[in-house]
Amino acid sequence: MAVNPPSFKIILGSSSVARRQILEQMGYEFEIMTAGIDEKTIRKEKPEELVTVLAEAKADAIISRLKIADYKKIEPTLLITSDIVVVHEGIIREKPTTQEEACRFLKGYSGNHVTTVNYVHVTNLKTGKRVGGLDKAEVYFYQIPDEVIHNMIAEGIVFNVAGGLLLEHPLILPLVEAVIGSSDSVMGLPKHLTEKLIQAALSAEET
Repeated sequence: MAVNPPSFKIILGSSSVARRQILEQMGYEFEIMTAGIDEKTIRKEKPEELVTVLAEAKADAIISRLKIADYKKIEPTLLITSDIVVVHEGIIREKPTTQEEACRFLKGYSGNHVTTVNYVHVTNLKTGKRVGGLDKAEVYFYQIPDEVIHNMIAEGIVFNVAGGLLLEHPLILPLVEAVIGSSDSVMGLPKHLTEKLIQAALSAEET
């Protein structure tokens, strides 16, 4: 894809390295802002509802720090926020907070499968138009050796991702039997949905 033309700008509302890489792969240039919200204070029982309200809350937090009047005077700027959870055996898995929790998550995935539930939210800061959508994928694993789990936890990166699930990690990728859906969705930003929402946010007036 071509780099986005000067007709609009993008703000990625995330510190996620994976999301940044995916948006770069899509051919877009962007700046990064983070929401800085306490996600644990926002609770919903259904994963679809949880990721939706979290992605919207991230957008609201970032917008509250911006001078929106300035964005209404220039070319459209799109704010992209998203949230993802891992669902394993009917239980929502967010970022693990302890080594014991991370170990329990990863051991549970061994020889098993998980579902990822992702919500992408795009706000046109010029028009006020907000659009969003859900995307899901399933990941099936071979047996995950204890040594791999130990090394993943020792690296510490599992604490930065939902469910401690880092699909693209070189220790984990060979242990993935199958992905039903898109790998970029599992990594936090489904390309097809994101592109669809970008175009929708640009094409519609404020509602």
